[in-house]
Amino acid sequence: MPMLRDPSAKYRPFPQVPLENRQWPARTITKAPIWLSTDLRDGNQALIDPMDAEKKTRFFDLLVKCGLKEIEVGFPASGATDFDYIQNLVRSGRIPDDVTPQVLTQARADLIRTSFDSLAGAKTAIVHLYNAVSPAWRRIVFGMEMPEIKQIAVDGAKQLRDNAARLPGTDWRFEYSPETFSTAEIDFSIECCAAVMDVLQPTADKPIILNLPATVEAATPNIYADQIEYFCKHLPNRDRALISLHTHNDRGTGVAAAELGLLAGADRVEGCLFGNGERTGNTCLVTIALNMYTQGVDPELDFSDIDQVIQTVEYCNQLPVHPRHPYGGELVYTAFSGSHQDAIKKGFAARERQNDDKWEVPYLPIDPADLGRSYEAVIRVNSQSGKGGVAWVLEQDKGLKLPKKMQASFSHIVQAVADQTSRELTADDIWTAFEGHYLAADGKRFQLVSWAESQSGADRIFAGKLTIDGAERSISGRGNGLMSSVVAALAESGGPAMDIVDYSEHAIGQGSNVQAAAYVECRTPDGRSLFGCGLDTDVATASVRAILSAANAI
Repeated sequence: MPMLRDPSAKYRPFPQVPLENRQWPARTITKAPIWLSTDLRDGNQALIDPMDAEKKTRFFDLLVKCGLKEIEVGFPASGATDFDYIQNLVRSGRIPDDVTPQVLTQARADLIRTSFDSLAGAKTAIVHLYNAVSPAWRRIVFGMEMPEIKQIAVDGAKQLRDNAARLPGTDWRFEYSPETFSTAEIDFSIECCAAVMDVLQPTADKPIILNLPATVEAATPNIYADQIEYFCKHLPNRDRALISLHTHNDRGTGVAAAELGLLAGADRVEGCLFGNGERTGNTCLVTIALNMYTQGVDPELDFSDIDQVIQTVEYCNQLPVHPRHPYGGELVYTAFSGSHQDAIKKGFAARERQNDDKWEVPYLPIDPADLGRSYEAVIRVNSQSGKGGVAWVLEQDKGLKLPKKMQASFSHIVQAVADQTSRELTADDIWTAFEGHYLAADGKRFQLVSWAESQSGADRIFAGKLTIDGAERSISGRGNGLMSSVVAALAESGGPAMDIVDYSEHAIGQGSNVQAAAYVECRTPDGRSLFGCGLDTDVATASVRAILSAANAI
């Protein structure tokens, strides 16, 4: 069945929120929210094969290591697997004193009791109660009216209160979700939340958590922000509640909705590492946290070794992190395009000259090193790459800093290899091409055997032994410097006539192992530019080799 030409016949636009004088568009995020990981519950429920106890424990340890202080550890009423895991987690002493476990339960007396029992013995714990409140659920799923739905919330709150009194050894905290908040009437959600608060009597010192989920993302992120701000403005005793966000990604804007929800007054964000969750997933905690980080805000989460985080998440979830996933994907810091590569290369060069630590590198919103990534994979070469990318790889891998014109010349050689192989070129591929074109002696017309230099008045005299066309010969030449005397010796021995246009050199390495790299650009009488490179522990010998390298390019 094809897509409708008139989708308005089937779908309604989402209504605007009657919010006057909205404040959130003028705000900025200046501090980290309270974070809650739902990886072990919402994320786990979304897996084809849910995690076993070993994987859940490994994931829990990762979350603690990353700095999460509130972790939803499961849905204990769903069955023995979750219940036993949560009880073992509590009894094992694995939960640090500053980490609070949380469980989720539907608003049924038996399920609530089971949820409390699973956490018995914990120092502190959160029990999260929910019931759906939106029109579609009321009409289609439950066949109930608003008063009946509200009564479910009130009865559930009483169960929370009574079960907490039954197990006084734990510092119990409560969370309530008017589930499907994003598609419900906001005033009815407020009414349900206020009724729950009346039962539980939270205080400013011990507030209730009110979670306002975009259970199904059905509108643009600004609409969700309006809903959150409206809720915050109209909730009685707002100072006795922490407003929590649980956004899903059905429209692909779960992260944006959560960020705008924070601007709108929320205090807490629930989500999963890399956004796993039902359907298109939950909001990605990694993305939101590192978005803050790139704005100079400490997210209070640590992703210094993001590859280790990814490795653990992929093992536990048996789902890959997409190569283009923000911040964590394998390719997110990688440029193949020539213009991108050139800009990035210039950005790194500019950092070496700047007088402060402020990060400003084109195409890289964050320093990959902050997340434990090396710079080696920032630029990779294929048929779309340019001179900047090729030069970057040589500099990173071999320490060679090719002059700009030589970069352009060598990039054509690499381009031909890329076109021929129809694949990405490795650093070894590029080095093989460079070495074969500029450095290798085998098969080349001019090969250095030995040389010496002397001086006669103002002239410098080069005397060398070369293999020319396979035969060893002694040649000599006179000039005003070493390189001009080498050029003269070649010309007098039947070699090419050349003028030196440009020369540069630099050291590779440090200490006793330092090597010199010399680069030369020569021009023939017909205007052709020839480039050469020489490497040697002696800089003078490196410059001689560079001139011979250029001569071999004829």
